[in-house]
Amino acid sequence: MSKNSDKIRYDFGSGDKKRDAGLTTPESVERFDDISYGPHPTWNLLDVYRPKNEVVNHLPVIAIVHGGAWVYGDKDVYQYYAMSLAARGFSVVNFSYRLAPEFKYPTALEDICKVFEWIYENSDKYGLDTKNIFAVGDSAGAHLLATFSNLYTNKEFNDSIKKMYPNANFSLPNGFKLNAIALNCGKYFFKRFDAILNNALIKDILAGGGKKEELNFIDAAAHVTSAFPESFVMTCPGDFLRKQSPRLTKIFDEKHVPYVYKYYGSKEQKLYHVFHCNMREPMAEICNDDECNFFKEHIKKN
Repeated sequence: MSKNSDKIRYDFGSGDKKRDAGLTTPESVERFDDISYGPHPTWNLLDVYRPKNEVVNHLPVIAIVHGGAWVYGDKDVYQYYAMSLAARGFSVVNFSYRLAPEFKYPTALEDICKVFEWIYENSDKYGLDTKNIFAVGDSAGAHLLATFSNLYTNKEFNDSIKKMYPNANFSLPNGFKLNAIALNCGKYFFKRFDAILNNALIKDILAGGGKKEELNFIDAAAHVTSAFPESFVMTCPGDFLRKQSPRLTKIFDEKHVPYVYKYYGSKEQKLYHVFHCNMREPMAEICNDDECNFFKEHIKKN
């Protein structure tokens, strides 16, 4: 185990417990908990949340890639945020994935692929519309979602990462496509000396400890092509990763990727990193409304 990751888990966990203290499952949401989607009995579990009185059987899907510096978090930490999205008219798939340092990169990417395979295989049982699949990610989860988006839209990157990690399984359903994604307070650029991503954390995440080739593979912005899914990108003044988002949208401009960029808050209302996950934060409701409305604009009619 790592002292660095232990500290992150303790600090983040303490904050999230305070954030969610006293919250309960909304009356308007039905939930299906602790469903296995892969071989690991603890980490390969997911929940499905749906609005209770929804007459349409198959609803558009939002998959949530949680944050946590690649070493912390699970579906339980994101359940109230996830259910708030379900209440807006979606089937939400909220999943845990295997974390570093116990499981090095690209294990989390493999788990993301497994989740989307599970969605296709269980679409009828849980009312999941596979023609309308969306995803959200924040912080490290935004990085993983952006990297996953490169994996299935950039053949050169796909071929290269499979060559570097020949034992990894990145299989996806035939015809898989994300209609659109939301990238919240994320990290998309990497370099060897990084004030935000310290060397101890790099060693926890990467088997080679942060070799140049490894850092190139985890640099999500470096592999964006014009096929990257249309994106909603947001940050705020109090987000310690706030400079990453406009840098990413500049790459989107260069690659002609459609996107919406939102900067919530102000000098007077700085907000904070991943504020949208706090169900007691008024601006979270506004942000989550904006993202769900963005997704609704990209729903394809059957």
